[in-house]
Amino acid sequence: MALDEAILESVAGGASPPTVRLYGWNPACLSLGYAQSSLDVDLEALSHAGWELVRRPTGGKAILHTDELTYAVIGPADHPLFRDSVPVSYQRLSVGLMAGLQQLGIRPQLQSGSSPNGSNPICFQVPGAYELTADGMKLLGSAQLRRAGAVLQHGSLPLQGDIARICLALNYSSPAAREAAASAVRGDATTVERALGHPVSWEQAAGALAEGFRSGLKLVLEPANPTESELRRAGELEREKYGNLEWNLRV
Repeated sequence: MALDEAILESVAGGASPPTVRLYGWNPACLSLGYAQSSLDVDLEALSHAGWELVRRPTGGKAILHTDELTYAVIGPADHPLFRDSVPVSYQRLSVGLMAGLQQLGIRPQLQSGSSPNGSNPICFQVPGAYELTADGMKLLGSAQLRRAGAVLQHGSLPLQGDIARICLALNYSSPAAREAAASAVRGDATTVERALGHPVSWEQAAGALAEGFRSGLKLVLEPANPTESELRRAGELEREKYGNLEWNLRV
């Protein structure tokens, strides 16, 4: 999260070009939306599972980042992808995301409904507008941040495993309520493996998504590592916010 924001700042200042970033998580981590209450989290269960906690710079609800591919697209606000309103830019980027999923053999559908229910603590239980589903279940969720003339959109593509594991780290009124929530998530959300009937590696998924951005959005992608200044700023942001309990656990 710190590196996503550091690249956003660098792009906003004109020091870095528009950037597509693909990454994974180790160890697994529960991320909260920017304004989500940390009271949603069962901290004891989170620790018992060996999962970490972070608060995203973008909105939305909780996501468990494990066995997944995370993407980030960062560019100036006047870039053709981000020009106009947030919904319009979501729709534009969805073309590249859909093309990437199609590279894997999935037939995604573009959700055109309203935003998720604000009372639900789980991001993946309800698809938002212009997010992607497979067989009627949410597959790829995204969120966007606009700041200082630049835009960050990042999102999560679950590759495999039990999509309802997130319920183990959230607070519920009873074990029965937790199990009911888990059952609902399994019915409302899916993974790449479940959609295809066979596993896909992170490398395969990353290659497909990159090709989707190239073919669907007509982007020219040149491989590069984060710059020294981006890494240095990411370290500062980690100390100030993303690695800071006061930031992550605010109510």
